[in-house]
Amino acid sequence: MQRLIVLGFFFLAACHPSTYSSVTDSNASDAALQKKLTPLQYEVTQEEGTEPPFQNEYWDEKRAGIYVDVVSGEPLFSSLDKYDSGTGWPSFTKPLDPDNIIERTDHRLVMARTEVRSKKGDSHLGHVFPDGPKPTGLRYCMNSAALRFITKEDLTKEGYEEYADLFRD
Repeated sequence: MQRLIVLGFFFLAACHPSTYSSVTDSNASDAALQKKLTPLQYEVTQEEGTEPPFQNEYWDEKRAGIYVDVVSGEPLFSSLDKYDSGTGWPSFTKPLDPDNIIERTDHRLVMARTEVRSKKGDSHLGHVFPDGPKPTGLRYCMNSAALRFITKEDLTKEGYEEYADLFRD
């Protein structure tokens, strides 16, 4: 009898409307993301994937502008801090706004790495390594699939006018 009461409690807890709705909301938001993103964007941002080097949209982008999270739109990096690292991925010396990223230790490979994620969107962006150029010595090696590039000409139109002054001559 005691066993049935315990099982009944867990059944009721599992079926509680707030638990059910959060699972449903999570599934609905995941389905919406799958519709919004390309399969590669979804794999990179939600499943912590990596796109191929030298075969991605922004590794060789030279125009002026900013890079935002493809999921949430958070401003992440500036072309002013972008450099050619020779790796085949867009690389930056620092984030545009450090408050928009989260860094955490990633143990998925043999060596520990520092994963970079967007704060609001919780998108996997790439990794940061201590082998970059001065002044920071850092290389934020990002996946193009996690980013959306906004040219300096489109900053105001896209709602990022606060960053337009960065590119004034």
